[in-house]
Amino acid sequence: MWYAWLEEQRDPMQSLSNWAMRGCDAWTSPAMPCMPVAAAGYDWLYRLVRPTPAPPPFGIAAVTVGDRSVPVVEQVVDSTPFCALRQFARAPAPVAPRRGQSRTAPPDIFLCAPLAGHHAVMLRETVETLLQDGDVYVTDWANARDVPLAAGRFGLDDYVLAVERFLRKLGCANTHVIAVCQATAPTLAAAALLASEGEVPPLSLTLMGGPIDTRLNPTAVDRLAQSHSLDWFRDTVIDTVPPRYAGSGRRVCPGFIQHAAIVATHPHRQLALESRYWSSRLSVDETAIANSLRSLNEYAAILDMSEDYLLDTIRVIFQEQHLARGEWCVSGRGVQPLDLASTALCTVEGDRDDIAGAGQTHAAHALCNAIPVQKRCRLTIPDCDHYDLFTGPRWHDVIHPAVVQFWASVR
Repeated sequence: MWYAWLEEQRDPMQSLSNWAMRGCDAWTSPAMPCMPVAAAGYDWLYRLVRPTPAPPPFGIAAVTVGDRSVPVVEQVVDSTPFCALRQFARAPAPVAPRRGQSRTAPPDIFLCAPLAGHHAVMLRETVETLLQDGDVYVTDWANARDVPLAAGRFGLDDYVLAVERFLRKLGCANTHVIAVCQATAPTLAAAALLASEGEVPPLSLTLMGGPIDTRLNPTAVDRLAQSHSLDWFRDTVIDTVPPRYAGSGRRVCPGFIQHAAIVATHPHRQLALESRYWSSRLSVDETAIANSLRSLNEYAAILDMSEDYLLDTIRVIFQEQHLARGEWCVSGRGVQPLDLASTALCTVEGDRDDIAGAGQTHAAHALCNAIPVQKRCRLTIPDCDHYDLFTGPRWHDVIHPAVVQFWASVR
């Protein structure tokens, strides 16, 4: 098995990685101020051969709101064996409302991170931006290799139930929900289940670049999922967690397979991140080096996914389209998006998104057609790929302001 074989190489690679790190430190010392190329080369080698690192911390100590720097406190406020609900709370301060916002209490923002390879820290930039508008709660999904077998299985239903649990704990009366990519379908399902049971649903639901209806304009990702059997995926991308991890014996889709797939699918993004890092190294700009390295580490923070969850997602979302067809049952309860009559709905797509095809996210409006027209919003962002939806200038300059304006219109 590849997983076990790669782990056998871990100790020799650790020695090489330590040597490369020492070389990088030596060439970046004050005694060697003119050797940025050598330092960058050693650092590249270190990142290439190091064992799979733990995800970097979010590290958001403060945010700028208006003209004030507001401290931020991070803590875990609820958890299951497979997910932590991470709160980013702004310190109380008399902050003037942003344009388009009233002076009422700022909302809570529930950000459902995708479980599709990357750790939740991939959304650090998104969290940092949303903190301008209120406290942010993020689903931080666990690396399945670190979850003991005694914790039981984790499938797509369990994902929905975790989101439902967190929303119920948080309370939805003053909560805006944002779901990114893979998270869109289970988050819509969780909100619908709450509404069906007569509980207060979220103020709004914003779905960004997700596979609500994969029958529409299938992408390469959709075609891959639809053209192979579950047995093929089980034989090709599933492996067993080796003994050195807490989840030893658990069947997973390993992170190294997902990382290879992500880089192969979006080589331009990997090259752009590497280019930015090397440019900062060669210019010996310490701030730029730190920022570009942080972006690289966040992008490379990959986790293992549970076999049950991956195969459930392929079958329910991509192959049989249970949500789009109105056939999805979660733990025996039917998912009825029609019950979301009071929750405002915003869908966001990028016109160059090669993961969620055109119309796949906007399809949520047809499922939630009890929501009044004045409480709906469809945004299709020009010249925007999948990652642009939540990072970079299109997120900052176009999408975030539009979402804030939408929130203000429905409060």
